[in-house]
Amino acid sequence: MAQTRHSKRWHSISEYEALRALMQSGTTTAASAQLGLSQSAVSRSISTLEARLGCTLFERDSGRLRPTQEAVRLNRRLDSLFDALDLIDGPAEPVQETLRLIAPPTFAHRFLVGQINTFLRTNPHIYVSFEVNTSEEVVRGILDDRFDLGVFGVDSTRAGVKTVPYRVAQAVCAMSRDHPLANRAEVRPEDLHGVDLIQLSKRHARRNQLDRLLAQARAKPHVVAEVSTSFAASDLAREGLGVAIINPFPLYHYRADDTAFVPFTSPISYRVNFAISDHHAIPRSVRSFMRHLRLNTPTDPFSRKA
Repeated sequence: MAQTRHSKRWHSISEYEALRALMQSGTTTAASAQLGLSQSAVSRSISTLEARLGCTLFERDSGRLRPTQEAVRLNRRLDSLFDALDLIDGPAEPVQETLRLIAPPTFAHRFLVGQINTFLRTNPHIYVSFEVNTSEEVVRGILDDRFDLGVFGVDSTRAGVKTVPYRVAQAVCAMSRDHPLANRAEVRPEDLHGVDLIQLSKRHARRNQLDRLLAQARAKPHVVAEVSTSFAASDLAREGLGVAIINPFPLYHYRADDTAFVPFTSPISYRVNFAISDHHAIPRSVRSFMRHLRLNTPTDPFSRKA
C-alpha cells in the first residue's frame, strides 16, 4: 500500500511533455517529431501516465487522438510547471514576445481592454497586437495565422481551429430598471407576449432558438428593433426601448449599475471560447494571457467557469 501511495506522488516530466505534445498535434507521429522521440516512446509515456492516474487521457476519433476532459484539466494545471521550466532553461531576462489577439466588439470593448491593461502591467516583456472584428473573422484570422488567440462566443468546428472553453452563461433578459418585468425573479417565454422586444439579427445561432421558444409558448412580442451585437441590444434596452434576450457575459460586469438583468427561464445557454490554432504549438504569451483571464475574471450571478 505504501508503494502505491508513493507511485501516485511520483511525477515524470517526460510523460507530461508527451501529453502536451500530443494535445497540440493530435497524432503520435507529429508529437514524436516535435519531441525528437519515437512514436512508441510517446505512446508508452501516455500509457504509463494513464495507468498512474487511473483515467483515459485520449480517445481515437477519425484517425486523430482527441483529449478527454481529464487530459484538458491536467494540461491546464501543467502550465505553471512548464513556465517555470522555461524560466530555468531560458535567459535571465524575459525575451520580448508578441501576443496577436482578436475578439468581437462585445468582448473587446471595456472587458478585454481592462484585462489587457492588467496583463501588461505584470508582463511588460509582452507586446499585444489587438484587433476588434467579427466572430467569423476570428476564425479566419486564426486559420490564416494572422492571430495567436481569439476570444469569441461561437462553437467553431472548422478544421485547423481548436476552441478551448472559457465561460458558460445562461440567457438573461436585459431591460431598463423601471421596466415592468425588472423586479421579477425570472422571465419565461410566455411573459414576453405583447412586450416590446429587441432582437438580435438572424445570423446569431440563438435567434432561431428564441423564435422557436416563443412560438411554442404562443408568445407574440412586439419586435421594435433588430441589432447585430449584444452590446447594442443591451444599450437599447437600458434606454427603455424594450427587452433584449442576451448573453450576460461580459456585459453584466459594466452594465449592472444601470441595467436590470433577469434570468430567462429557457434552455438557451452560451459558451465563450478561446480560439487557437490546431496546427501550431501554443505560444507562451497565449498560455499566459489565457491563464490571466481565467484567474482575473470577476464572478457574476449568470456565468461560470467552463
